Amino acid sequence: MLQNTGKLAGCTLFITGASRGIGKAIALKAARDGANVVVAAKTATPHAKLQGTVYSAAQEIEAVGGKALACVMDVRDEKQVGDAVALAVSKFGGIDILVNNASAINLTGTLDTPMKKVDLMLGINLRGTYLASKLCLPHLLKSQNPHILNLSPPLNLNPVWFKNHTAYTMAKYGMSMCVLGMAEEFRGRVAVNALWPKTAIQTAAMEMLGGADVGPQCRTPDIMADAAYAILTQDGCDTGRFLIDEDVLRKVGISDLDVYAVKPGHPLLPDFFLDEEPEGVAKKLEQHGGTAAFKMAAGNPVEQTFASIRKFLNEETVKRTQGVYRFDLSGENHGTWFVDLKQGAGLAGPGEPPIKADVVMAMDSADFALMFSGQLKPTMAFMSGKLRIQGDMTLAIKLEKMMAAMSKAKL
Repeated sequence: MLQNTGKLAGCTLFITGASRGIGKAIALKAARDGANVVVAAKTATPHAKLQGTVYSAAQEIEAVGGKALACVMDVRDEKQVGDAVALAVSKFGGIDILVNNASAINLTGTLDTPMKKVDLMLGINLRGTYLASKLCLPHLLKSQNPHILNLSPPLNLNPVWFKNHTAYTMAKYGMSMCVLGMAEEFRGRVAVNALWPKTAIQTAAMEMLGGADVGPQCRTPDIMADAAYAILTQDGCDTGRFLIDEDVLRKVGISDLDVYAVKPGHPLLPDFFLDEEPEGVAKKLEQHGGTAAFKMAAGNPVEQTFASIRKFLNEETVKRTQGVYRFDLSGENHGTWFVDLKQGAGLAGPGEPPIKADVVMAMDSADFALMFSGQLKPTMAFMSGKLRIQGDMTLAIKLEKMMAAMSKAKL
């Protein structure tokens, strides 16, 4: 684990949602340096199912050498947040670090998400982060080494992370967009970054989503606390970054990550918004005893095909192909889709391509899935009339070669 250095001694951290979980772990890590910690959370009295209050967290902070201020507040309420900030400044003389940790989660689709839940997630995740940042910034700007750290994911615009829980994704990405905007707005004055875990973290929220048996597939909150500590003890030159806990710790010389595992050696559950498809996350959870409360709905064959295509895309494929393809699909899973093999590392998804297509292919959606799985050759589909092609035939042939490579790789 990462050793404390004392660099946060005397610094004041304002941490939202710090009464339990990752927020409390970050607070305790800083407290071991002798930091001042403002525990800003709603829980004033013990919860029937959730351990910890702002007062019990404050006691733990002081027990390990820090100074604590327990502030009962709703991060959505401007007056309550303002009062907590004012109280923190009055007690500790300023604020050096803001950790936007408070968050709400509800992984349901559009038709199954009540507006009360939508408002809760947008209010806590997005509005709360923006509000706490806005009210802390005047004090952060007076600090010698100010930081804002949002516990939010990298902005992965793969539609698969939206389709089954649009409201939650919008709310979490709102926190990440605060990083993008505020990092530029306050560049050179306040470091604004995001931190996200590579794997699931054992928290009350994770147990709610994955069941009581999810623990062995998780790491403890200590890995996020150590990664946050590594970020917050650096100078403020680096800003606007979307950091993953594993990467941060490896960069500072921590190579044995098994020490953070709830059950060392046990397979770990990947977290959302990274490269692993959500269906794969749910499958791994079930394989190791979880109940997969957040199991994703199975996609149609076209969606599954494009999930495989996205895994195959890379800069080398783009370099070899240099073509943009549009697919006009009819039949049961009709719609327009595209594959862009002309820009960056490639892009694929529903709708019109970002730039004009070089090749347009029209066919039945069932034949499309067969074609990309290697069960139907594009040449045969074209000759039999199942596939109609408009545009550059040379590029159509290049796409056929990519399909063959995908089939061989069994993606």
